[in-house]
Amino acid sequence: MLGVADVDDVRVANASFYAAFEARDLDAMAEVWERSDRSRVTHPGWPTLHGWARVAGSWQAIFSATPFIQFVLTDEEVLVDGDLAMVTLDENILQSASPTGGDTELAGARVATTNVFVREHQTWRMVNHHGSPVHGDVAE
Repeated sequence: MLGVADVDDVRVANASFYAAFEARDLDAMAEVWERSDRSRVTHPGWPTLHGWARVAGSWQAIFSATPFIQFVLTDEEVLVDGDLAMVTLDENILQSASPTGGDTELAGARVATTNVFVREHQTWRMVNHHGSPVHGDVAE
């Protein structure tokens, strides 16, 4: 039976993903993900990458090129169905526009996101992260 605890646990797993992302910590990111061939990621503007090795490589590339990033998550909705969970949300991103990470050069973006988790031995692991850029004013 689906309980509030399942939804809360998925929210914690999702928050752990964004904490790892903001910290640009590949080890913490690896703890969030299911490290298998069924892992998938689609970063805004990228093709879909399949398998943990390619997913991890994409995070390494992003982390090494991103001196600062911060997320304000909005419109988060969690759906749990057995051992599968989906989180939809908007990422409102503030990041350094400068390779040196200077505070005076910050840029913002909004990304519509779907994160998919599977329950693995009572732990929720991400198997898919898909982000699509939101451009301009969009009717909601």
